[in-house]
Amino acid sequence: MEDSSSKSFLRKQWDEYKEFWADRFPFTNVYSRYIGREQSLPSWSESDVNEFIASDPVHGPTLKTAREAANIALYGSAIGAITTAGGAVFGWTFGQEIANHAYQLYRLDTMAAQAKFMDWWENKCRR
Repeated sequence: MEDSSSKSFLRKQWDEYKEFWADRFPFTNVYSRYIGREQSLPSWSESDVNEFIASDPVHGPTLKTAREAANIALYGSAIGAITTAGGAVFGWTFGQEIANHAYQLYRLDTMAAQAKFMDWWENKCRR
């Protein structure tokens, strides 16, 4: 292993920068199991998602709320897209913020619910 005193200044800064952002955006660790697969998971339907929501009393309602929030963001994006592409980005962002506060997503662990759904779907497809 390389001694930390032998690293260049820029290398040390880069390593600290990566560590800082890796702590704040853990989705790369959470979703890495599902993104770089040799064989991707098959597509799921709305009924599959509803089956998961009904079967998991902990993560099901969280996933349902996150999906409703995404629909609000989509509507905001569509309204913004009527004017410009920049309006679509603004509409998505603004819609997501409204949904975040309306559904109080900041209190929920939506990433865990989505990962749990992916695990559930993977296990269901194996059967």
